Amino acid sequence: MSKTIVLASNNAGKIKEFNALLGDMGIDVKPQSEFNVEEAEETGLSFIENAILKARNACAHTGLPALADDSGIEVDYLDGAPGIYSARFAGDHGNNEANNTLLLDKLDGVPELKRSARFHCVLAYMRHKEDPTPQVFHGVWEGRILTSTEGQEGFGYDPVFYVPECACSAASLPKEVKNQISHRAKALKQLLASFQQTQQDRPF
Repeated sequence: MSKTIVLASNNAGKIKEFNALLGDMGIDVKPQSEFNVEEAEETGLSFIENAILKARNACAHTGLPALADDSGIEVDYLDGAPGIYSARFAGDHGNNEANNTLLLDKLDGVPELKRSARFHCVLAYMRHKEDPTPQVFHGVWEGRILTSTEGQEGFGYDPVFYVPECACSAASLPKEVKNQISHRAKALKQLLASFQQTQQDRPF
């Protein structure tokens, strides 16, 4: 018997990614749009708060366990900005080009050593809307901000994010490589390990 989990996202790529990861465990991940769930207002002041808000909202509307992620980029020179406002840094939600342009402008002339940055991905899993102990998984991907965009792959800030261990931008990495080393990959690995342990201790 499969266990259904609602993903507090309507992103087809994320749905596919989660199902590929959790399908072998008898878990079926469905987007919240299948249940006509309205997106939660992201009023939290941290990635963790926003992920929990989104998961709780999906639980409340569906009565099912829910999984949510909140992610973004943190730049040291900008005191952690854009942070939770990564998707709407330049004003319009999801305008990647404008966000990248603004970030490069703000770091114009800043030396390489001061351009350190990292991507964060926080996943929150809640069994039900009153769950007092949401499970939180946090993946971090260290790098720095380039002085111009580079690469055609990926999305978001990938074209301006330099990955030291690969000596190129995140947008220059093949998808299969990025999916092994990114912030989301790291959080997903933690989630999978936890679910596998739970299944051993208490089968669904």
